[in-house]
Amino acid sequence: DETVVRTFEELQYSADKIEDYLEAVLQLESVGCKDWLTNKVDRSVTGKVARQQCIGEMQLPLSNLGATAIDYSGIKGMATSIGHAPGIGLVNAAAGAVISVAESLTNIVWAPMTHGIKGISLSANWMWPCRNKGEDARLYEAAKAVSDFACDLGINIPTGKDSLSMTQKYPGGETVMSPGTVIISAGGEVDDVRRIVTPLLIKDVDTYLLHIDLSFDTLKLGGSSFAQIINKLGNEAPTVTDFEYFRNGFEVIQKLIHEGLILAGHDVSAGGLVTTLLEMCFANNSFGVDADLSGLEEQDPVKLLFSENPAVVIQVSELDAVEKILETAGMQFSIIGRPSIERNLKIKVPEQQFSFDIDHLRDVWYRTSYLLDRDQSGEQKARERFENYKKQPLQFMFPAHFIGTDASMNLENPTRTSRAAIIREKGGNGDREMAYSLYRAGFAVKDVHMTDLISGRETLEEIDYIVFIGGFSNSDVLGSAKGWAGAFLYNEKAKKALDNFYARPDTLSLGICNGCQLMIALDLINPGHANKAKMLHNDSHKFESNFVSMDIPENNSVMLKSLAGSRLGVWIAHGEGKFSLPQDEYTYNITGKYGYEAYPANPNGSDHNIAAICSDDGRHLAMMPHPERSVFPWQCGYYPENRKNDEVTPWMEAFVNAQTWIMRQKNT
Repeated sequence: DETVVRTFEELQYSADKIEDYLEAVLQLESVGCKDWLTNKVDRSVTGKVARQQCIGEMQLPLSNLGATAIDYSGIKGMATSIGHAPGIGLVNAAAGAVISVAESLTNIVWAPMTHGIKGISLSANWMWPCRNKGEDARLYEAAKAVSDFACDLGINIPTGKDSLSMTQKYPGGETVMSPGTVIISAGGEVDDVRRIVTPLLIKDVDTYLLHIDLSFDTLKLGGSSFAQIINKLGNEAPTVTDFEYFRNGFEVIQKLIHEGLILAGHDVSAGGLVTTLLEMCFANNSFGVDADLSGLEEQDPVKLLFSENPAVVIQVSELDAVEKILETAGMQFSIIGRPSIERNLKIKVPEQQFSFDIDHLRDVWYRTSYLLDRDQSGEQKARERFENYKKQPLQFMFPAHFIGTDASMNLENPTRTSRAAIIREKGGNGDREMAYSLYRAGFAVKDVHMTDLISGRETLEEIDYIVFIGGFSNSDVLGSAKGWAGAFLYNEKAKKALDNFYARPDTLSLGICNGCQLMIALDLINPGHANKAKMLHNDSHKFESNFVSMDIPENNSVMLKSLAGSRLGVWIAHGEGKFSLPQDEYTYNITGKYGYEAYPANPNGSDHNIAAICSDDGRHLAMMPHPERSVFPWQCGYYPENRKNDEVTPWMEAFVNAQTWIMRQKNT
């Protein structure tokens, strides 16, 4: 190919317009809130998800990385992150490629990696408009830059994907080319999923914010989000000029995390340093930051706030210890601020001071998500979500007797004579986490597929407790759990096994999500009601996934009675979770209500705000939320900051209660 030299205009801007610039940057799709996307995918499935998109009491999508646990009984896991820089790549293909790698690493660095930077592998997804003059040459420059950077870092790239026809030609001769981009996915083993650092600012004024540059380059605006909002590219793009310095920076941040010295941390990337500081405050409803950038080498306030040179901001309390480690590693850093009780981001730059209203700018940042959400949820629900997200912070009330350990629950069944069965149909996906929760609570657990019941291989005669698990039975093609219900109703042996089980006075049952829909469809909760309950589509007409709070009122449920008066965090993930209850509220044994009546905290519009109901005798429980995916603090989207030593959450007590009740039946 021929090398084509392209030059772009120098960026022209005014420091007097910084507030306008900031509002425009926050509304870019690449910078703004991604709630419209993240809330419609299951972020808790398997029960092994240790870090998903959302953080904090506001559950906003601000995570640097994603992580899963390897199993339920340990703390090791796997982390993943991504990085890309299409704007920077248009200015300089090599710089864009290097920044893509760097961003993937400044995102994954917040997980305590078992083998440090050398334990990370990358996947490179090349998106390029090849066979256009100069583009193959640019691709070569980018690929060589990635190769050199990865080799110097000691990281391998064993896999990837090429999409090299990113050109669209239209009638009339117009040609549109996608910006040549490499999207880097990073992955590696984590030695403790509980110690992953998030961007959530800790509410403590006796802490410090440190800025650590990793680019070893002067601040540049070319290809940045700021350049985009003034409709320019710029003539200078940032890169990483010292690969060894970057590697050392990664390792020293890892050291600080392993030693528990970082309270919160966030990378500087899309939107620049000012966006980083704001995002560290967005997932809280109180506190702000007082920052002073006037001591940094750069004196241009626009570059200080909006350049996207690879860097990180960390919050620490043990300043002396952190400074000593950074200085020993030869890292440049600056103390740029402290948390503030006032709900503002105050920033001092050379010859200027700003006070940004965090809550106002959070709405600006969220607005793009609202505009996109209108196309999937409709104007009404999208508007409700936009207006209510900041009014529904997660709040908790734990039982006074709960101390957070297995030992506190008085397990009475070391020989596992209580027998539970997981009942599942094609498409179920909540069986493993439910089985483990039951096993940990003291049950012997059996896997029962519908084919076992239909064929007569399983009769449930020796089973004490059955659980209908969550998922998408028969892919929900007939509606949620409709096909599953038919498998019981229209197969003689399966129906007989179920009828006999429910006729016994010493059994318990639980239906979660899809299993809840099944229990309602089979009329297993209130068989004596003349007007039957139904499960309907969510009012938003889409799948909803969120970590919400659930209130447990006074009740006689075997599983939840001891948790009465609690407000607990729990995962929901469903598309047809709306309880339609035609009778008066008092005629139902209500065991759970969502923490707020309004959407999205009530994700489906259930009558009376109901999340769970139980049979009159307390033995059979149907609930849409997933307690089996919320039994460990690391599974929770957010967990009370004052309960760092809990081994399990109060939801484990619910399963223990079931096991204890069954043992008492056996002993009487």
